[in-house]
Amino acid sequence: MFIDKQPEKNIDYYKRLLKAIGSLSNLFSENPEPYIDDRIAENLFCKAFDAKNLSRSDASADASKNRVGLGIKTFLEGNGRTLQKVAEFNKDHISFNTLALEEKIRKISELRNERIETTKRIFGLDNLIYHCITRHVGGIVVYETPFNLIEVEKIKNIKIARGGSSIQFSDSKNDYSFNNSKSTLYKRFTADNIILNLPVRIIADPFEEIEKIISEIGLIFSPIKQQPHIFLPLYSTRGGSKKVPEKSQLNQWNASGRPRNFNEAYIPIPAWINKKFNNFFPPRDEVFELTLPNREIMSAKICQDNSKALMSNPNSKLGEWILRDVLNLEEGELLTYEKLQTIGLDTVVIYKVDNSHYDIDFTSIDSYEKFKLDNVSSFDDEENEE
Repeated sequence: MFIDKQPEKNIDYYKRLLKAIGSLSNLFSENPEPYIDDRIAENLFCKAFDAKNLSRSDASADASKNRVGLGIKTFLEGNGRTLQKVAEFNKDHISFNTLALEEKIRKISELRNERIETTKRIFGLDNLIYHCITRHVGGIVVYETPFNLIEVEKIKNIKIARGGSSIQFSDSKNDYSFNNSKSTLYKRFTADNIILNLPVRIIADPFEEIEKIISEIGLIFSPIKQQPHIFLPLYSTRGGSKKVPEKSQLNQWNASGRPRNFNEAYIPIPAWINKKFNNFFPPRDEVFELTLPNREIMSAKICQDNSKALMSNPNSKLGEWILRDVLNLEEGELLTYEKLQTIGLDTVVIYKVDNSHYDIDFTSIDSYEKFKLDNVSSFDDEENEE
């Protein structure tokens, strides 16, 4: 068939993927059998065997490789002899709906065969195979079976099922059932050629496991876009270590002097960035739009001596977003670098759309340091810190 001709490393990878997805069944179902969605089954197969995914096309095959087409099915094992849907004829029912019983089944079979042959011609396939992923309590069984044309001249045993809802028939190789109301053809699948028999332990609380994974890998950030951009630190390196000043930058609300709003804050712009990227931002105090990751738009401007601060307009909006919405700090709670480390971010990236429109997003720890290394010859303590 197909699997037995694949490299062992691909087969092992496929086994691991099936068992991993099956173990997460409680995300989707409360049944004792492992659950694998049809689309997931198709994607897993294509990923493991580097096959072309045809599932989004209107074709009889879901995947192809080396001129072999595969119909990938996933269903409960049952007694190992179950009827499963293989084709729908809603758009074609006019062509057979009024025909006599035998003519109707013959027409449906011809339509089915033509779809199979058309799929083979379109995708250059020499052969078609059914790849079946069946599930039972405690495990997954994988087997493959021929993807035959219906032998129109050998159709036999045509009979209407009790109640008239379906028509049963067979040829010399397979049993079929056609559902009249749904215009759907079913084929009986028999688990004779078992290739893989995998034990699966369903995780009782998959959400807990996902939380553990998230805590281990940290935040996942969007890839950096290919448009003009700079990185800005959410910290200071004055004194040789990373820290968030207690009375400035994102803790500006804690500065001495006049009474301040708990959300007053700004993002520092190091001096070397203003020198090297002197045309990136508009002039000081010129208002521009800053689009946040949630697509909300904030009014912003460059402020303070030497254009060293990115602030919102009014400046409490920036602190409300970063300190409250993102970092989840209480009013009056100082932001520390340790807090940024715990969350897994210490840098923002600013994208320039034009002189009046910019985007902002968070990015990972040390992104600013890498950006500086790529753009200055040495760390000469040109940081704009208080």
